[in-house]
Amino acid sequence: MKKAIITLLLAVTTIMATAQERRVENKPYIDLRPMHFGIVIGFNTQDIELENVGPQTYIREDGSQVTRSIVCDASKWNPGISVGVLADMRLSDYLNLRITPTMHFGSKYLTFRDLDNLDESGKARTETQELKNTYVSFPIDLKFSSKRHNNYRPYLMAGINPMFNLTSKEQDIIKLKRFDTMIEIGVGCDLYLPFFKLIPELKFCYSLSNALDKGQASQLKDDTLKEMAGSVRAGHSKMIVLSFYFE
Repeated sequence: MKKAIITLLLAVTTIMATAQERRVENKPYIDLRPMHFGIVIGFNTQDIELENVGPQTYIREDGSQVTRSIVCDASKWNPGISVGVLADMRLSDYLNLRITPTMHFGSKYLTFRDLDNLDESGKARTETQELKNTYVSFPIDLKFSSKRHNNYRPYLMAGINPMFNLTSKEQDIIKLKRFDTMIEIGVGCDLYLPFFKLIPELKFCYSLSNALDKGQASQLKDDTLKEMAGSVRAGHSKMIVLSFYFE
């Protein structure tokens, strides 16, 4: 344990000493441009926060009355891909306005559990749905940068992100609205390389409104699927995006 602590202290001391050392700056005037452009590629994971209704009573087409307790949640995250372009406007030495039209390809996995319908082992019967999403987003962000040191410059970002969902199926149990609006916050760091600037960034996005299409249940033909669709009152989409900007 003592050796590990000593090693950690030496590593921290070395990093701090390196950070204080002045080096030749790559692209020293790149941040003085009033406007510049770039491309972005990255990865995303999509999720949705669902609000379940609880026990409900239904009257089916044959006149029978049933009470169902169905719960739904997002059972796992699935990695997706993001690609886009960047337009960056310099507002001051430490503040930039960014517009980044981006396409996000991904999906969400939903699991419905019918608590009133048990199998032989006493477990609730389940139904799953892969909710595929292709979003076209137009985020408008403010980038708050620190002072540049050598060839790196950390920053914080925040903004609003209107999104259009291009993928939906008429007979999906859960269907999302075509339009959604998310807020996003994140952190990143400008890395000044000899020929261009590379910017890794991690951001978190959260839907401001109910993203569910509430009219979907009435479009379903199967009574069981209608009951599953009606078991969810609201849903807020979430997304984590790891991006790499090239400027």
